[in-house]
Amino acid sequence: MGAGKTTVGKILANKLSLTFLDLDEVIEKELKLTIQEIFSKYGEDFFRDAETKALKSIAKNERQVVATGGGLVLRHENWEAMGKHGVIIYLRAPAEVLWSRIRENTSRPLLQVENPFERACALLSKRIPLYEKADLIVDTENVAPEDVAKKIKKKMKGF
Repeated sequence: MGAGKTTVGKILANKLSLTFLDLDEVIEKELKLTIQEIFSKYGEDFFRDAETKALKSIAKNERQVVATGGGLVLRHENWEAMGKHGVIIYLRAPAEVLWSRIRENTSRPLLQVENPFERACALLSKRIPLYEKADLIVDTENVAPEDVAKKIKKKMKGF
């Protein structure tokens, strides 16, 4: 959360003349509910199932940049789908930086708790070892989204 997946993804897609997809938007369109509503009505497990289904439905498409939710990495089958059909990129930033980017956003279901910063740190700690399995890791702290996209484009030449 707050790494810049959607912002950087749109810029990168434009730079590479590719289609951009936000996986959360694909899920919302399919289920005709917001992510918050899905979590509220059906819970996280249901959302993760919908997320995996949506990923598999778009993974075979070519010439696209996909911004996924940060929890997508929790399922091995998602890694398989992403790795088989594309390059996996981890936009890395320290917890404090991520928090500064998302703390005003009240629409994040996993942060609807008494201490959202503590929860965000716990989620990040659990996920970092998974994120670090990505094909490319790009630091985003103190880097403008446009420059992050340029770094990715440059690094993509090896793929």
